[in-house]
Amino acid sequence: MPIEHSARVLVKNVRIFDGISGRLSDGHVLVEGSTIAAVETSPIAEVSEATLIDGAGRVLMPGMSDAHVHLVGMANTMPDLMTATQTQLAAATLARAKDTLLRGFTTVRDMAGDTVGIKHVIDAEPALGPRIYPSQAAISQTAGHGDFGFPFEPPTALGGNESRAEQIGFMRVADGVERVLAAVREQLRFGASQIKLMAGGGVASLYDPLYTLQFTPAELQAAVQAAADYGTYVATHVYNVAGIHRAVEAGVKSIEHGHLADEPTIAMLAEREVWLSMQPLGEHDHSFPDPDRSEKNRQVCEGTGRVYEWARKHGVKVAWGTDLLFEPEYNARQGEIMTRLGEWFTTVEALKMVTSGNAELFRLAGERDPYRCARLGEITVGAWADMLLIDGDPTTNLSLLADPANIAVIVKDGVVVKNTLLEG
Repeated sequence: MPIEHSARVLVKNVRIFDGISGRLSDGHVLVEGSTIAAVETSPIAEVSEATLIDGAGRVLMPGMSDAHVHLVGMANTMPDLMTATQTQLAAATLARAKDTLLRGFTTVRDMAGDTVGIKHVIDAEPALGPRIYPSQAAISQTAGHGDFGFPFEPPTALGGNESRAEQIGFMRVADGVERVLAAVREQLRFGASQIKLMAGGGVASLYDPLYTLQFTPAELQAAVQAAADYGTYVATHVYNVAGIHRAVEAGVKSIEHGHLADEPTIAMLAEREVWLSMQPLGEHDHSFPDPDRSEKNRQVCEGTGRVYEWARKHGVKVAWGTDLLFEPEYNARQGEIMTRLGEWFTTVEALKMVTSGNAELFRLAGERDPYRCARLGEITVGAWADMLLIDGDPTTNLSLLADPANIAVIVKDGVVVKNTLLEG
């Protein structure tokens, strides 16, 4: 499929889901450069220099977004991360980023991994992958969810060497207020748009049961202050009730996961206007080599349904992401995982979540938002020209988006990345 570069793209005869309203409207869309110049109900005059796409009644929707990815981890296995050079890791990440885009995900928020350089490459050549909101290295305490050091190695705070995860910029271990401040500022220096901290136990990690609290209130507050001084926010990995409360009290704006929360805690998120960035996880989405981590995975997945139900009941701002990691063969499930939202939300609610909803969360990055010049997740005048043309109606059949074959056209940043209408 040829990639079309044009100063203008005209998409005519489409039914438009704009990412905001709950209904389709018949119309035509004109793209000039990287943004949407017009959305009209009456025909837009064709010009010779424009790329013309006749939607023939198909549904045009904004590009989807994934609020919790690890592009480096999606493209590489754990053995890769332990043995490959950083050049190899980056090359694999860039190569697989295109797959994410071709699944219809035009924007991602990366929650751990050295992706700023890859972002710059993609921004210069939009067809190579999605827009990236990078967090750079996720920050963990010693013995926390991001500590990949071996048990026999002294921690860096006691004079030990950096773990391999730190050496490749995937994690940063920091203990104490001063080191946490330095770690946050380091990621901002690298170009992070938001900061990711590990505030509680995790599934894939070896040393931290799910009940554990990670980082003291003073450490969390220091991270929040350092991020706020740069105009952005902190998101925290945390599942358990006490960890969520500690993070929110410290000023964290986004809870990543939250699957072990109780209803009062979810209600508190709504009251405090804190985002819940959650994943509709299934036990089969990841595999683990030992019974302990498999059991932790089971507990987390068991909490998914009730937390979604409480979040909807109390009006929590919910974002959607996948958290696929270290098993590239599972990446193709990205769209299918999104369609599981239909178990707890209406189809239109789910579509809004993965378009304009996630985009609202991304805008918390403020001046650090790399795409603040226009709006994401919408088909409106002045928005970024990131759009999907769908065979079928995703507002009534969400499962269409599980299969990229149902996406006839992908436009990202005004570039036609995929166009099956040219075939045959």
